[in-house]
Amino acid sequence: MSDKAGSYEDASRSAGSVGVLGGGPAGLTAAYELQRIGAAAKLTVFEGSDLVGGISRTESHRGFRFDIGGHRFFTKVPQVTAMWEEVLGEEFITVERLSRIYYRGRYYNYPLSFTNALGNLGVYESLRIMGSYAKWRLFPRREEHSFEDWVINRFGGRLYAHFFESYTRKVWGISPREIRADWAAQRIKDLSLYGAVRQALTGRGNAVSLIERFRYPRLGPGMMWEMTKDRLEENGAEVAMRHRVERVAWDGDRVTAIDTRGPDGAVRTDEPDHVISTLAIRDLIEIMDPAPPAEIVEAAQKLRYRDFLIVTLVLDHADPFPDNWIYVHDPNVRVGRIQNFRAWSKDMVPEENRASIGMEYFCNEDEEIWTMDDADLRDLAARELERLGLAPASSVVDHAVIRQLKAYPVYDGDYQEALETVRGWLETLTNFQTVGRNGLHRYNNQDHSMLTAMLAARNLAGENHDVWTVNVDRAYHEEFVVDRDGQQAEKQVA
Repeated sequence: MSDKAGSYEDASRSAGSVGVLGGGPAGLTAAYELQRIGAAAKLTVFEGSDLVGGISRTESHRGFRFDIGGHRFFTKVPQVTAMWEEVLGEEFITVERLSRIYYRGRYYNYPLSFTNALGNLGVYESLRIMGSYAKWRLFPRREEHSFEDWVINRFGGRLYAHFFESYTRKVWGISPREIRADWAAQRIKDLSLYGAVRQALTGRGNAVSLIERFRYPRLGPGMMWEMTKDRLEENGAEVAMRHRVERVAWDGDRVTAIDTRGPDGAVRTDEPDHVISTLAIRDLIEIMDPAPPAEIVEAAQKLRYRDFLIVTLVLDHADPFPDNWIYVHDPNVRVGRIQNFRAWSKDMVPEENRASIGMEYFCNEDEEIWTMDDADLRDLAARELERLGLAPASSVVDHAVIRQLKAYPVYDGDYQEALETVRGWLETLTNFQTVGRNGLHRYNNQDHSMLTAMLAARNLAGENHDVWTVNVDRAYHEEFVVDRDGQQAEKQVA
């Protein structure tokens, strides 16, 4: 395999045989990096489904392709950029970014623009928002325990009530008071109402702004991972599809065996020298054999996840809106976000006189909406599309439903202590590492999940990286701006 990444020297030693649990971005990246640096004599990736890519896969239905949530390809991590370029190259396209918020029958720029918000909310309400902002800046909550505390201290109570409270409840299914402040600090760090107003009025300042264009695989994000799988296999790795991990055996300080159940129902046992896992931590602890100490099992059970389903509607007319996606803050509908797949890539939609619209619902698997019949979900999504004034329900001519368990790790009041407890025990296993979004129970973007996997692979080559610290203090890579002292500062948005 050629080494275009160039960020590392070749590995100084081989780790022997390596088993990678999960064929999502983190798992496939770990395998790719191991292969690139020659750090594994034998390499096997186990994926439980029939598609690679995890939540970044691309599903298809009668020629229509669609994502499980939108996945932009933009990063400031050079190793990640190098891998994207090496795998996809000319299959990337450049996409102009447009996303808005739908709230009370109006569309707001995202991120919020002062002039746009002023026009929609009116002068009186905008002045009340500024008054609320001033009040909370002068008299902030002294301790920021929750998402609500963090946002109110930076935006004021009134703007929080308009644009954060109801949408956060819709996405997470719990009160913003139950979500820890560190989630807000990670996802919307440095976003400033003062900076936005100052920039709007003077043209100066360092208010955060999202990238205006990004790269995207021509056939969706799954294309990246399908091609990565092909490269791995071409270079001698095994990617065992439809092999669900059912048992992780351990003894003392080592993982000794992995049991997977294949598509024929037979159980396969492998005994790799090293294991890199991307499994959700709660699931991982449940299949450890023997069971970990009781306090570890109890802590893992406290880790919660938010599930997700998408109802893709094919319409009998062209695109009803130009956005890549719309955030729906209206509490009168269940849908949380709406995608227009042609706005990502025209090759996602095979017919010019059809539109492919993804209606995204955040839920838990024990909720009624999760168990609804697909036809009923189609009817719900069509009604809500019409209620929002985007397209008539009668224009829906086809549909597909995808359900995704454990799409998002939840940052509730129990998670941090529970995670530290489980992490402490996992780190006693000398030939085992866990990486990725669910593997670390951290709401990372794709690039940071990939970086954790690369570092884990390098650890098997004799380096010493703490994958748990990736993106603890770093912002999500949207844009870099120069602050008034001339230093480069990273800015982040949700």
